[in-house]
Amino acid sequence: MARILIGTSGYSYTEWVGPVYPEGTKPEMFLGTYATLFPTVELNFSYYRMPGVQQMHAMLCQAPAVNFSMKAHESLTHTVDPSSWRSHAQEFLAAASVLQKAGSLGAVLLQFPYSFHYDPDRRRYLDSLIGSLAELPLAVEFRNGQWYNNRTIEALRERKIPLVSLDLPEIPGSPPMMDVSTSPLAYVRLHGRNKETWWGSDAASRYDYLYSDRELETLAERIRGLAVAAQLVLVYFNNHRRGQAARNAKALQRLLGVGEHCHGT
Repeated sequence: MARILIGTSGYSYTEWVGPVYPEGTKPEMFLGTYATLFPTVELNFSYYRMPGVQQMHAMLCQAPAVNFSMKAHESLTHTVDPSSWRSHAQEFLAAASVLQKAGSLGAVLLQFPYSFHYDPDRRRYLDSLIGSLAELPLAVEFRNGQWYNNRTIEALRERKIPLVSLDLPEIPGSPPMMDVSTSPLAYVRLHGRNKETWWGSDAASRYDYLYSDRELETLAERIRGLAVAAQLVLVYFNNHRRGQAARNAKALQRLLGVGEHCHGT
């Protein structure tokens, strides 16, 4: 049975002071405090701004026992410039390698938007990007359902890269919620189920969701299924509004009997 690590997507939310972090917790204390609660975190700032080598060293000092996953920078997945993406990939690789060399890197998440269609040019680009970051453990998330086919699954399996398992609203155009083993690593992202606001521009509303106990029990069964074939399962709640991700992550830890005792507690 695999090792299962559960955490949240992001940790630096001022609105978590009170619901998650003790009153009076300053932003510079967020990561250290988070490390007392969960064994792993998915860094999402690395999508919005390119992470730096010194920044990664500083994060390791603040939370040496945490397993970090990193969302790839938008220049590699959403705003790809054919003339510059390779240099951006090398810059990202340098920062992520700091965590990898310390034994603290869970995976780099390549999360592609709905507009990333399944066509020859994008397939070639994905293959090139994977090659450029081959030194790192990678995980791929598609938001376009066209990618969910046997050819994609076999290509990922050959490269030992996990196809991210998702939980999100079941609405037209969204990818299927399927769990396929393509790697010794399994990677799960739980986005909430807000159908009404999913396609809107207000991300705060999209991720304002609290999973019910029954929904968490269903998710626990999915994760147990993935754990049969994997060696490590990384699970991240992205329903971060009002600290709901942390609340759900703690509840899922209890359901699965994992991660109850972290460093600092």
